[in-house]
Amino acid sequence: MTIAHTLGFPRIGAQRELKFAQESFWRGDITEATLRETGSDLRARHWGLQKQAGLDFVSVGDFAWYDQVLNTLALLGALPRRFGFDAKQLTLADYYLAARGNPQHFAMEMTKWFDTNYHYLVPEWTADTSFDGGTDWLFEELAQAQSLGHAAKATLIGPLTLLYLGKIKSGLTHKLDLLPRIIPAYQRLLARLQEQGVEWVQIDEPILALDLDNAWLDAFILSYNALAQNTPKVLLSTYFESVQERTALLHALPITGLHLDLVRAPQQLRTLLANWPQGRVLSAGVIDGRNIWRADLSSLLADLHAVHAQLGDNLWLAPSCSLLHVPVDLATETAIDAETLSWLAFATQKLDEVVALKQALNGNADKVAHQFTAADQAIASRRKSVRIHNPIVQKRLAAITEQDVTRHNAFKQRIGQQQQRFALPLFPTTSIGSFPQTRTIRQARATYKRGDLSHLEYLEAMRAEIRLVVEQQEKLDIDVLVHGEPERNDMVEYFGEQLWGYGFTLNGWVQSYGSRCVKPPFIYGDVYRPEAMTVSWSEYAQRLTSKPMKGMLTGPVTMLQWSFVRDDQPRSTTALQIALALRDEVADLEKAGIGMIQIDEPAFREGLPLKQQDWSAYLDWAVRAFKLSSAVVRDDTQIHTHMCYSEFNDILPWIAAMDADVITIETSRSDMELLDGFGEFAYPNDIGPGVYDIHSPRVPKVSEMQRLLQKARSVLPDARLWVNPDCGLKTRDWPETIAALENMVQAAKLLRATVAVDDEEHQDCC
Repeated sequence: MTIAHTLGFPRIGAQRELKFAQESFWRGDITEATLRETGSDLRARHWGLQKQAGLDFVSVGDFAWYDQVLNTLALLGALPRRFGFDAKQLTLADYYLAARGNPQHFAMEMTKWFDTNYHYLVPEWTADTSFDGGTDWLFEELAQAQSLGHAAKATLIGPLTLLYLGKIKSGLTHKLDLLPRIIPAYQRLLARLQEQGVEWVQIDEPILALDLDNAWLDAFILSYNALAQNTPKVLLSTYFESVQERTALLHALPITGLHLDLVRAPQQLRTLLANWPQGRVLSAGVIDGRNIWRADLSSLLADLHAVHAQLGDNLWLAPSCSLLHVPVDLATETAIDAETLSWLAFATQKLDEVVALKQALNGNADKVAHQFTAADQAIASRRKSVRIHNPIVQKRLAAITEQDVTRHNAFKQRIGQQQQRFALPLFPTTSIGSFPQTRTIRQARATYKRGDLSHLEYLEAMRAEIRLVVEQQEKLDIDVLVHGEPERNDMVEYFGEQLWGYGFTLNGWVQSYGSRCVKPPFIYGDVYRPEAMTVSWSEYAQRLTSKPMKGMLTGPVTMLQWSFVRDDQPRSTTALQIALALRDEVADLEKAGIGMIQIDEPAFREGLPLKQQDWSAYLDWAVRAFKLSSAVVRDDTQIHTHMCYSEFNDILPWIAAMDADVITIETSRSDMELLDGFGEFAYPNDIGPGVYDIHSPRVPKVSEMQRLLQKARSVLPDARLWVNPDCGLKTRDWPETIAALENMVQAAKLLRATVAVDDEEHQDCC
């Protein structure tokens, strides 16, 4: 019989229960025992959903208190030695210290999980890294599932993916130097899982979809030969891209099953099925684990019949990847109209889709006929709906010319006009955009949305917050101000709510990192802007100060990447539609007297295809979309952009091609390492490397920021260097925000004084 399973399920809870429990624990409002109880309840609930849907296994090991990579390090006893933890007595307070830092410890670096908007904690590899064992959390969770009567499939991040995703800090020449230590650790893990009665272990090795050199490919043979003895059956899981070029390697590995992402890369199936190893399971990832559109069950079933005929009971069905990347349950969505609702499927509904296909292949089509009928009707409805296409948008898109995506003059000519207009000091200070979103702000927005607060009352509440933000920035003596974005619930959702072609959920929450959850909108149709979205807020804020006030927008690529995107046209087309809408907003901001406009693109690198051969096609249209949104302004209007938590060195030519006058980037957690590539590339425009980490409650000292700025000066010319935090301040509270910004401004002023003294000494001696 065909087996149904999932690679993972969202851990946060349909109502973000894990988020609220985490934050209560961090505040000291609840004990570790209470937090653990919340986690236990969520796991039990999610396993119950999987069993109720008809899955043959529940997944154990996909739950994490903050991040699955951090959990794996805790399991192996491989958290950074610099924290001084007792690996086998690790508490959740210790665990969160590694993730969030404190006044004495820098948090671990964080970056994107492949090409998703999920962030993982980056392992730190040193010569003394050991894998001698740590927490028993996985085994306790397995015992919990077994006590509830579930058939459990354990899930692990594979040893090679874990090594690859880490960063060498000291004492090693290659990450694979740690292979002789990590493989015995995985052997011990697998043996213990077998002792606990586990039949199948899912080992995730998504790096197989990347461009790997021979050293890494050879390591797969060595590692999995070593892991093949006296272990549970191994389902090797790949996702996010094709692995067909690894066919010979994968066929040679001593594994019992292989999972393929057949949503992202359906073409790989034909190649891998040829000479399929006798008796091996194929887990076919046919339900989209990263988007929320309802599956075309009839079409999928037609394709699966041939595979089933070849493999028989060795065919398993699953989502394409973990369902971590989609919301939990569509059942709570009461505000979406019936037609649009019928087009969607969240994690719980995707389990039903997997099981419906399983039932049909197993000869029980009559039991699921109603699901196939409903899916057929939804697919037809979406295809024919008049709300999908807008001829005005399509006509405007077809008329774009090269002049529309090119600034009037090059940066060297523009910067002089901008300096004359703004008269900023050396090392100008600014922030990235948002200021603390207090409970009062959130309550005002929620009350207004419910209709319990009048428009005028809401307007005054938001303006009062803007006045506070501007006043605080002027007291701090920051050079370029922002209005603080109190009116914005989310940097994508806020804009999407005002654009035609976007839809929204009530509870479509997805984990971005730790307790940070986002509620991505979904793009169902052609996008356009019916009216200005931010101009009144920025215009009001500018009237409060004589200093430059940045207008704040989310860029077209990030608007695309951080939404659930329609799948009936190329993503590039949708990105250009968004860019046209933003172009109109940029033009209106300039007309309103806003001289600096920041178009944030934190997801720019996130959208990069996993294989380098596909990069140019993506980067070309991504750059074009950004320039289409920004190139409408005069030369003396300064365009800023912001990017965070990504490696940029390999795409610097395209970042330069975006032609933003100022780019701000995250660099503090990497100790300015990310800036080195900009220096080697001789990036031509202004740069603001982040001097402190806003994802940690830790307030850095002035001396620490000075040290980072001196490192930046060794890479960048003084005239090109800005001073700013890593990212927006939305998640921080006011006391730590003020303290950190005070230190930041003081660091910039001390640096200016140092440069002035150096200049005087140079004049005296010369």
